[in-house]
Amino acid sequence: MTIKDIPEEWEIRATTTPFTGSKTSVRTDDVVMPDGSVVHRDYQVHPGSVAVLALDEQDRVLLINQYRHPVRHKLWEIPAGLLDVPGENPLHAAQRELYEEAHVKAGDWRVLTDVYTTPGGCDEAVRIFLARELSDAEGERFEAEHEETDMQHARVPVDELVRRVLAGDVHNNCLVVGVLSLVAARGGDGLDVLRPADAPWPARPFTS
Repeated sequence: MTIKDIPEEWEIRATTTPFTGSKTSVRTDDVVMPDGSVVHRDYQVHPGSVAVLALDEQDRVLLINQYRHPVRHKLWEIPAGLLDVPGENPLHAAQRELYEEAHVKAGDWRVLTDVYTTPGGCDEAVRIFLARELSDAEGERFEAEHEETDMQHARVPVDELVRRVLAGDVHNNCLVVGVLSLVAARGGDGLDVLRPADAPWPARPFTS
Protein backbone atom coordinates (compact mmCIF):
# COMPACT_ATOMS: atom_id res chain seq x y z
CA MET A 1 0.00 0.00 0.00
CA THR A 2 1.32 3.44 -0.97
CA ILE A 3 0.52 6.19 1.53
CA LYS A 4 -0.18 9.06 -0.83
CA ASP A 5 -3.29 11.16 -1.39
CA ILE A 6 -4.74 10.71 -4.88
CA PRO A 7 -7.20 12.86 -6.85
CA GLU A 8 -10.71 11.47 -7.19
CA GLU A 9 -14.06 13.06 -7.96
CA TRP A 10 -17.42 11.40 -7.39
CA GLU A 11 -20.38 12.17 -9.61
CA ILE A 12 -22.23 15.42 -8.87
CA ARG A 13 -25.90 15.51 -9.89
CA ALA A 14 -26.54 19.19 -9.09
CA THR A 15 -24.73 22.24 -7.68
CA THR A 16 -25.98 25.48 -6.15
CA THR A 17 -24.22 28.45 -4.53
CA PRO A 18 -26.48 29.71 -1.73
CA PHE A 19 -23.97 32.32 -0.54
CA THR A 20 -21.27 34.39 -2.24
CA GLY A 21 -19.00 36.63 -0.17
CA SER A 22 -16.21 39.02 -1.03
CA LYS A 23 -13.49 36.34 -0.87
CA THR A 24 -15.20 32.98 -0.42
CA SER A 25 -18.54 31.34 -1.14
CA VAL A 26 -20.62 28.38 0.01
CA ARG A 27 -21.51 25.62 -2.42
CA THR A 28 -23.99 22.75 -2.14
CA ASP A 29 -23.34 19.66 -4.25
CA ASP A 30 -25.60 16.64 -4.66
CA VAL A 31 -23.02 13.85 -4.59
CA VAL A 32 -23.57 10.22 -5.61
CA MET A 33 -22.34 7.84 -2.90
CA PRO A 34 -20.80 4.38 -3.59
CA ASP A 35 -24.15 2.72 -2.83
CA GLY A 36 -25.94 4.91 -5.40
CA SER A 37 -27.64 7.22 -2.90
CA VAL A 38 -27.39 11.00 -3.38
CA VAL A 39 -26.52 13.29 -0.46
CA HIS A 40 -26.05 17.04 0.00
CA ARG A 41 -22.57 18.28 0.78
CA ASP A 42 -22.15 21.94 1.82
CA TYR A 43 -18.66 23.43 1.79
CA GLN A 44 -16.80 26.71 1.60
CA VAL A 45 -15.11 27.50 -1.70
CA HIS A 46 -11.76 29.17 -1.06
CA PRO A 47 -9.14 30.69 -3.41
CA GLY A 48 -6.21 29.11 -1.58
CA SER A 49 -3.57 30.56 0.72
CA VAL A 50 0.13 30.74 1.42
CA ALA A 51 1.97 30.94 4.73
CA VAL A 52 5.59 31.67 5.60
CA LEU A 53 7.64 30.14 8.39
CA ALA A 54 10.40 32.75 8.45
CA LEU A 55 13.45 31.49 10.36
CA ASP A 56 16.23 33.90 11.37
CA GLU A 57 19.90 33.22 12.05
CA GLN A 58 19.22 32.83 15.78
CA ASP A 59 16.79 29.97 15.10
CA ARG A 60 13.76 32.10 15.88
CA VAL A 61 10.46 32.08 14.00
CA LEU A 62 8.85 35.37 13.04
CA LEU A 63 5.32 35.53 14.47
CA ILE A 64 2.43 37.94 14.27
CA ASN A 65 -0.43 38.30 16.73
CA GLN A 66 -3.83 39.08 15.23
CA TYR A 67 -7.49 39.09 16.26
CA ARG A 68 -9.56 36.37 14.59
CA HIS A 69 -13.23 37.10 14.97
CA PRO A 70 -14.71 33.65 14.14
CA VAL A 71 -12.88 32.06 17.07
CA ARG A 72 -12.90 35.18 19.32
CA HIS A 73 -9.17 34.98 19.97
CA LYS A 74 -6.00 36.90 19.32
CA LEU A 75 -3.83 34.21 17.78
CA TRP A 76 -0.10 33.92 17.32
CA GLU A 77 0.45 33.05 13.66
CA ILE A 78 3.03 33.03 10.91
CA PRO A 79 2.59 35.52 8.04
CA ALA A 80 -0.06 34.28 5.62
CA GLY A 81 -2.60 35.42 3.10
CA LEU A 82 -4.84 34.57 0.18
CA LEU A 83 -3.86 33.97 -3.40
CA ASP A 84 -5.05 37.17 -5.05
CA VAL A 85 -5.93 35.74 -8.46
CA PRO A 86 -6.44 32.23 -9.89
CA GLY A 87 -3.15 30.76 -11.06
CA GLU A 88 -1.02 33.19 -9.01
CA ASN A 89 2.49 31.93 -8.31
CA PRO A 90 2.38 30.97 -4.62
CA LEU A 91 5.99 32.05 -4.05
CA HIS A 92 5.17 35.57 -5.23
CA ALA A 93 2.15 35.61 -2.92
CA ALA A 94 4.28 34.43 0.02
CA GLN A 95 6.92 37.08 -0.63
CA ARG A 96 4.18 39.70 -0.72
CA GLU A 97 2.69 38.55 2.58
CA LEU A 98 6.06 38.49 4.34
CA TYR A 99 6.67 42.06 3.16
CA GLU A 100 3.20 43.38 3.98
CA GLU A 101 2.81 41.75 7.40
CA ALA A 102 6.40 41.93 8.68
CA HIS A 103 8.35 44.25 6.32
CA VAL A 104 10.87 41.44 5.86
CA LYS A 105 12.42 39.75 2.82
CA ALA A 106 14.21 36.40 2.55
CA GLY A 107 17.07 35.17 0.41
CA ASP A 108 16.31 31.44 0.60
CA TRP A 109 12.88 29.91 -0.01
CA ARG A 110 11.74 26.26 0.17
CA VAL A 111 8.39 24.50 0.23
CA LEU A 112 7.93 23.20 3.76
CA THR A 113 4.59 21.43 3.30
CA ASP A 114 1.18 21.60 1.60
CA VAL A 115 -2.07 21.09 3.51
CA TYR A 116 -5.84 21.14 3.17
CA THR A 117 -6.91 23.04 6.27
CA THR A 118 -10.46 21.67 6.71
CA PRO A 119 -11.17 19.12 3.95
CA GLY A 120 -14.48 18.05 5.46
CA GLY A 121 -16.02 21.48 5.05
CA CYS A 122 -13.76 23.73 2.97
CA ASP A 123 -11.60 23.31 -0.14
CA GLU A 124 -8.89 25.67 1.13
CA ALA A 125 -5.37 24.55 0.23
CA VAL A 126 -2.35 26.17 1.87
CA ARG A 127 1.28 26.04 0.80
CA ILE A 128 3.61 26.67 3.74
CA PHE A 129 7.04 27.99 2.80
CA LEU A 130 10.27 28.00 4.78
CA ALA A 131 12.03 31.35 4.38
CA ARG A 132 15.61 31.89 5.56
CA GLU A 133 18.34 34.53 5.17
CA LEU A 134 16.02 37.21 6.50
CA SER A 135 16.60 40.96 6.25
CA ASP A 136 14.57 44.14 6.48
CA ALA A 137 12.65 45.02 3.32
CA GLU A 138 13.37 48.26 1.54
CA GLY A 139 10.91 51.12 1.15
CA GLU A 140 7.94 52.21 3.20
CA ARG A 141 5.95 49.83 5.34
CA PHE A 142 2.69 48.50 3.98
CA GLU A 143 -0.28 50.44 5.30
CA ALA A 144 -2.30 48.08 7.50
CA GLU A 145 -6.07 48.12 7.85
CA HIS A 146 -8.84 46.40 9.81
CA GLU A 147 -7.53 43.69 12.19
CA GLU A 148 -3.97 44.22 10.99
CA THR A 149 -3.80 47.71 12.56
CA ASP A 150 -3.61 45.99 15.96
CA MET A 151 -1.00 43.43 14.87
CA GLN A 152 1.99 42.65 17.09
CA HIS A 153 5.26 40.96 16.10
CA ALA A 154 7.64 38.63 17.89
CA ARG A 155 10.52 36.27 17.17
CA VAL A 156 10.34 33.05 19.17
CA PRO A 157 12.91 30.22 19.35
CA VAL A 158 11.86 27.02 17.60
CA ASP A 159 12.20 24.90 20.75
CA GLU A 160 9.95 27.27 22.70
CA LEU A 161 7.33 27.18 19.93
CA VAL A 162 7.27 23.39 19.96
CA ARG A 163 6.64 23.44 23.70
CA ARG A 164 3.83 25.97 23.21
CA VAL A 165 2.25 23.82 20.50
CA LEU A 166 2.28 20.66 22.62
CA ALA A 167 1.03 22.55 25.67
CA GLY A 168 -2.00 23.79 23.74
CA ASP A 169 -0.95 27.44 24.02
CA VAL A 170 -0.99 28.20 20.28
CA HIS A 171 -3.62 26.98 17.84
CA ASN A 172 -3.15 28.51 14.40
CA ASN A 173 -3.10 25.70 11.83
CA CYS A 174 -0.22 27.03 9.73
CA LEU A 175 1.94 27.80 12.75
CA VAL A 176 1.40 24.36 14.29
CA VAL A 177 1.91 22.45 11.04
CA GLY A 178 4.80 24.66 9.99
CA VAL A 179 6.90 24.45 13.13
CA LEU A 180 6.36 20.70 13.60
CA SER A 181 7.21 20.12 9.92
CA LEU A 182 10.40 22.13 10.40
CA VAL A 183 11.45 19.97 13.34
CA ALA A 184 10.56 16.79 11.45
CA ALA A 185 12.56 17.89 8.41
CA ARG A 186 15.60 18.65 10.55
CA GLY A 187 15.35 15.24 12.18
CA GLY A 188 15.04 13.53 8.80
CA ASP A 189 16.97 14.32 5.64
CA GLY A 190 17.57 17.99 6.47
CA LEU A 191 16.23 21.31 5.27
CA ASP A 192 18.32 21.47 2.11
CA VAL A 193 16.41 18.56 0.56
CA LEU A 194 13.03 20.26 0.94
CA ARG A 195 11.21 20.91 -2.31
CA PRO A 196 12.25 24.01 -4.25
CA ALA A 197 10.11 27.12 -3.91
CA ASP A 198 8.68 26.68 -7.42
CA ALA A 199 7.68 23.02 -6.94
CA PRO A 200 4.37 22.08 -8.62
CA TRP A 201 1.24 22.47 -6.50
CA PRO A 202 -1.60 20.35 -7.93
CA ALA A 203 -4.13 21.79 -5.48
CA ARG A 204 -3.61 25.29 -6.95
CA PRO A 205 -1.78 24.99 -10.28
CA PHE A 206 0.28 27.94 -11.48
CA THR A 207 2.26 28.63 -14.63
CA SER A 208 4.88 31.27 -13.80
